Amino acid sequence: MPAIHVTPLSRLHDTVEAIGASHVVTLINAATSVARPASIPAERHLFLGVSDITAATDGHILPGEEHVRRLLDFTRKWDAERPLLIHCWAGVSRSTAAAFIALCALRPTRDEAEIALRLRAASPSATPNARLVAVADNMLGRQGRMVDAVAAIGRGADCFENTPFHLKLDE
Repeated sequence: MPAIHVTPLSRLHDTVEAIGASHVVTLINAATSVARPASIPAERHLFLGVSDITAATDGHILPGEEHVRRLLDFTRKWDAERPLLIHCWAGVSRSTAAAFIALCALRPTRDEAEIALRLRAASPSATPNARLVAVADNMLGRQGRMVDAVAAIGRGADCFENTPFHLKLDE
């Protein structure tokens, strides 16, 4: 069954190999160098240089419509035959937001609250970046339901970095 996997940067290469990912999304500070896994062709790796912030801050890149549009376009082109892997620095905020956004986009009739609860069950540490979620909510016409769903699950448990986890597309 197709799934979206989430991992921190430190586990990127091991996780790609372990799950046989076909596509990778990187959400990380623009200046951070990330070596693309050898098994992932360049056209199947989306690099989004974005900071993990929710309000404009000097010296940082605020997540915006361009970033979410690129994420949506990329995930909609994914054939779901093999896993999609999403990562950020710690696998806690940007990547969990991107996984939530991708599931909402790929399954437009699914309830946002149910998807958020699945995210929480899969990862007690997940704390989706509220800015990314709000931008996607607007772009997907979800009328605040994505924002409300993420707010309802609250901040995840503290951690240095998240443990890799996955969300099945149709569970």
